[in-house]
Parts: sequence; structure tokens; C-alpha cells
Amino acid sequence: MRNENVLGRFVNKYAIFFILIVMILALSLLSPYFLTGQNLINVLITESGRGILALGVAFAIMSKGIDLSVGSVVSLVSVIVASMVQESSYTARIFPNMPYVPALVAILVGLVAGTLVGVINGSLIAYTGIPPFIATLGTQIIARGIALIITNAYPVPMLRQDFKQIGQGNIGPIPNVVIVFAAIALIAYILLNHTKFGKNVYAIGGNVNAARTSGIKVEKNVVAIYAFSAFCASLAGVLITARAASGIATLGNGYETDAIAAATIGGTSHAGGIGTVPGILAGILILGILNNGLLLLGISPYLQQVIKGVIIIVAVVFDMRKNAKRR
Repeated sequence: MRNENVLGRFVNKYAIFFILIVMILALSLLSPYFLTGQNLINVLITESGRGILALGVAFAIMSKGIDLSVGSVVSLVSVIVASMVQESSYTARIFPNMPYVPALVAILVGLVAGTLVGVINGSLIAYTGIPPFIATLGTQIIARGIALIITNAYPVPMLRQDFKQIGQGNIGPIPNVVIVFAAIALIAYILLNHTKFGKNVYAIGGNVNAARTSGIKVEKNVVAIYAFSAFCASLAGVLITARAASGIATLGNGYETDAIAAATIGGTSHAGGIGTVPGILAGILILGILNNGLLLLGISPYLQQVIKGVIIIVAVVFDMRKNAKRR
């Protein structure tokens, strides 16, 4: 019986990695183009932005919340930053008196603006008692509306090369976006496993009343959780915009779904208090490899949405059954 319990815990803990390995092996057999260096790099590049989003959203889910605003934060940051780093010849025709803005300054402005959305989310949830779903749904709509107002729904083109290089350049053979993704994953891992803040995230998600009784400043931590989620979304917005070479008010539409899906598939429990960075990374890669593999096999991208939805439902059902056994 003891051996069965040990085996069961081992399978529960590492099931997501077994699934990832099986998917890689299966797609390698089905398509000769899948397991090539260039294709794998393409998967990492494509999923880096969504991966950064998923890492931020996971903090909210672990605290027994949700963040639906991250896709709109991507869009908002995209148009703010892009508006500040257009080619001078293009900008001069529309804004003759617009001063030159260094790319770094534009990025910092975008990060601050996006993170502010997270601070607002956290403050609404912590100090007014509004459910996270409603609070972040409201800011999602507001941020998307502001992005559309700024651009009048038109793209912001002709971005400067010094900014585009951030998303399109490499350090050695490794794309910049992949390096930033890896850095954020490392930071998220350290925060969750080696800081008081990480312990507080788990405690709040596990039992908010017990966390408050133990002396944790729940409200301040909730604000910090949603600020971190929005910061990740803002950073993703900068990278995706630089890679796309255009600011678009609808750029992040649907990204919140992918981020929540990746975190959920990676074992982040919507019951709160459970989740790991390696698991989230596995969830991100599973979705990315699935999308890439289906395209290589010539399967309709519309069908991919159906498959993705089924996977989310199955992952949540599995999570609920696993947590029920623990109780």
C-alpha cells in the first residue's frame, strides 16, 4: 500500500512532464520538421511572450484569484510604447514638436503604465472586496478602450530600429525574447521558493483567514500579486510589439486565455495555494508544441481553439479530483 501511495504521488507530481515528453516523441514521429533546431527555436520565440504572461497570471491564480486584464495590458503598453518610438521622419509629419524619446525611456513608461493597471486591480480586490473576476474584467475593458482611444483603432507603424532590435535581435544564437522569458521564469521561481512574498502567496491562496491570523498583511500582498501579474503583461507587451514592429490596440486580445490555460495545464490550482514554476513552464511548452505540431500536420487553426478549450477543461477536472483526494 505504501509503495502504491509513493507511486501515486510521483505520478501526480510529474505527470505534466511525462505528457510533455510523450507529445514531443509523438510529433517527432508524425512530422520530420518538428524536431529541428529552427522549429524548436520558433516555438520558444512564439511562446516567450505568452509564457511571461502565464508566469504573472499564475501568481494571481495561486492566491485564489484570476487576472483577466493581462491581454488588454499587453495592448495598452503596445500602443503607448510604439507611439513614443516611431521613426522621426514619420512622427514629424503627425507631431511636429514631438521630442526624441530614447527606447529605454519609452519602455519604462510602458512598464509603469501597465503595472499601474495591476495596482488598481489589486487595490480593488483587496480594499473593496470586489471578486477578482469582476475587478479584472472591468480593467480589461477599460484598458482595451484606452488603447483604442489612443490609436483610434489604427496600428502604430514605422518603429525605430533600436526598439525593434529588442524583440528581433539575438545574443549569440539565442533570441532576446527567449532570454528575457528565462530571466522572468528564474525571478518567479526565486520569488515563490525563496522569499517571504512567495510564502505569503501560497498562504493567502490556501486559507486567507489563516494567513491574516498568522500576521500576513493580506491586502498589501494582494496588491503586490496583481502588480507583478501586470508587470509581466507589460513586459510581454514590449517584447511582442518590438518583434511585430508595430503597436496594435488589439494585439493582446485572447492572450489572457492562453496565459490562464498554460498556468492551469501546468498544475496551478484554481482552488489556490498550489503551483510551481517548472509546472507552469511545462504547461507553456505543451500549448506551444501543440499549436506548432498541429500546424505542421496541416490541421486547421480553428480546430486548435477547440482542442485548447478541451485541454483546459480536462486540466481543471483533473486538478479538482486531485485536490479532493488530498482532502
